[in-house]
Amino acid sequence: MDAGCSVSGCGPAFVYMFIRGLAEGGKECGIDEKTALTMAAQTVIGSAKLLMESGDDPSVLIEKVCSPGGSTIEGVKSLEDDNLEDVVVNAVQAAYKRNLELGNLG
Repeated sequence: MDAGCSVSGCGPAFVYMFIRGLAEGGKECGIDEKTALTMAAQTVIGSAKLLMESGDDPSVLIEKVCSPGGSTIEGVKSLEDDNLEDVVVNAVQAAYKRNLELGNLG
């Protein structure tokens, strides 16, 4: 239960942070704030829907949208260099640790 809460209960805040960052990146590239936020949110919705409907592993979908030498692979390389997945794993583990602590308080 604590592990599930760490993903499903805390996860929305983590996703909102990603959406906020995606939108901010769009703004810095010249998209107005409202449009950037809408595009970021819709991108997350569409990506999650495709993941659920396709049954493909996320790695397969990443590979499908990355053209060699294209813009997507450059962004993916940047996220890999910044260890995005490790940062997210660490957030889930921190939430899990706190869930365990809270459970031991009762």
